[in-house]
Amino acid sequence: MALIWLAPGADFPSVEQAATNGMLAVGGDYSWQRLHRAYTLGIFPWSNPDDPILWWSPDPRYVLYPEHLRIHRSMRPYINQRRFRVTYDTRFAEVVEACSQSPRQGKDVGTWISTELAQGYTELHRQGFAHSVEVWDAEGHLVGGLYGVAIGRVFCGESMFTRASNASKYGFIHLVKNLIARGYADVLGDSRSVRPQSPSTATDEPPKRKRKPRGPKPVESVTEVPVETPVEVTETEEPEAVESTEPATENPE
Repeated sequence: MALIWLAPGADFPSVEQAATNGMLAVGGDYSWQRLHRAYTLGIFPWSNPDDPILWWSPDPRYVLYPEHLRIHRSMRPYINQRRFRVTYDTRFAEVVEACSQSPRQGKDVGTWISTELAQGYTELHRQGFAHSVEVWDAEGHLVGGLYGVAIGRVFCGESMFTRASNASKYGFIHLVKNLIARGYADVLGDSRSVRPQSPSTATDEPPKRKRKPRGPKPVESVTEVPVETPVEVTETEEPEAVESTEPATENPE
């Protein structure tokens, strides 16, 4: 496949042109308009900070249908005892910064979130499309969180961090229950940075191009559905987690 370069102002190519590893295009910028357009089309950025901007649309795509979330019994004490407090959109920039400093597999520190990309997401947040989840301990310390982009009835999780055991998983579970209450159809995890699954949660991963958007609005809709109001997490019955199989994802390094 020939590499597709994005000229200034050029639109993205069809996702059907993505390579087998999911890479679609190179270049462009991290403006909030381009980021919004990318997520509307099912495309996301992922590259090392010093490399050219890379855009991806892998198949299969990691998908969580919110109602299919399975919570392992090991999380029950955290939920029933409400060991953490969860807020939304109160520390967006701080959450993105914490995610950018979180160690990744095979690295001591740092992720794919460059300063320019963080600025793009922050502006997307100001426009009402990017949202953060903050997890606090009893002393009021920010101990976990995640952020993502809401397009139509789909929430695209981008990255998460944790400073206390199971804090990010707690925030993720809280978020999914919030999204269910608000009628969201899918949660997409665009890289390995948002997969708080086995043994605490389990997920589905159908091929992207065989999956039609679900819910009252498709992913192509650009209508914003905010997620700023928390929904209390209460658990009375928690099914066992189901092991899920991840497809190979190539790290763009």
